[in-house]
Amino acid sequence: MTAAPPHLERLADAHELGLGQTVTAYAAVRSLRHGHSRTGDGYYDLVVADASAKLPAKVWGDSRAYGELRRAQLSDGAVVKVLCTIGSFRDALQLTVNRVRALGEDDEWQPDAVFGVGWELVEGLRCKTLVFDIETVPGIELSEVPDAVVKSVARAAERNDGDEGKVMSLSPYYGKVVSLAFGDGDPETDADSEGDEGAVTTLVVPPPGREQDDYPAGVRPMTEAELLRSFWHLADAAELVVSFNGRGFDVPFLVTRSLILGVPARVDLVSSPFSLRPHLDLYRLLGHGRGGLGGSSLDVVCWALGIASPKGAMDGSMVAPTYARGDIEAIATYNAADVRATAAVYRHLREHLLPFRNDW
Repeated sequence: MTAAPPHLERLADAHELGLGQTVTAYAAVRSLRHGHSRTGDGYYDLVVADASAKLPAKVWGDSRAYGELRRAQLSDGAVVKVLCTIGSFRDALQLTVNRVRALGEDDEWQPDAVFGVGWELVEGLRCKTLVFDIETVPGIELSEVPDAVVKSVARAAERNDGDEGKVMSLSPYYGKVVSLAFGDGDPETDADSEGDEGAVTTLVVPPPGREQDDYPAGVRPMTEAELLRSFWHLADAAELVVSFNGRGFDVPFLVTRSLILGVPARVDLVSSPFSLRPHLDLYRLLGHGRGGLGGSSLDVVCWALGIASPKGAMDGSMVAPTYARGDIEAIATYNAADVRATAAVYRHLREHLLPFRNDW
């Protein structure tokens, strides 16, 4: 009797095994694309992932997995059990999938092992095109930190009109994230959509004393660590992440806060600064940061493109005092408006600019 192939508990461990070894594994399907070879034979390119790694995989037309995939009609994010052989393509690890099936009731798999800790926080909220924005406030009391930190903040404040609150809000070492709004830039029309903009969800860190309060629909209270975990799960599941100056502020802030709080930063959104994928920074796309047009705010870009301005009675300078007063709902509303505006700018550029870019 042939022995059953070993089970791979973590996809990342495939790097430690020899090429040609066959294993089984539980994984989520992150992307799935059908194609044809030069001879007309069908195949699938896919990416499978668990909490430890994402790996490219191939399903050839003459394998049993090919027919199984065609019959299964798996959607993105579906969890499967695969029988695969570890191989390589262009000096990078690639799996060849021999068998694949959706999970059954008898499968003993752990959601945290596939999706990562905290996946349930954003269950049902994953987006194909993740548009996001954050709001930050001071996260420390200067009276409670070492003198070296106080002096560092004071020196930075001297360069910012003496505004220590602004300095702390803009630094992940002294500040914290209290709101993260997100939505799908390519929404499907359904019962949950808000016109053609799509729904926006806002994750918030309640001010002290408001942790147990009820919040409006679309506003989800949680700790900062949970907010960070949620973001990385959303980014990991998305095909494209869209921001306005996210490379310059939002993502570095999120990465550093994640490091401080021990949350895995699961997706690289800062390397290859002028690449359009996986992180499309609209601020950079419009020429900023390349010695080109000079900086323009989201409000100005919206005005120029004929898009409704996200700015109402609130602006960024008011976030910290608003949080100090305990009005996290006002911050969530402001944050969500920025995401809707960013999504509208993205859709405008998707129609009038991106299709004509060689790197899109």
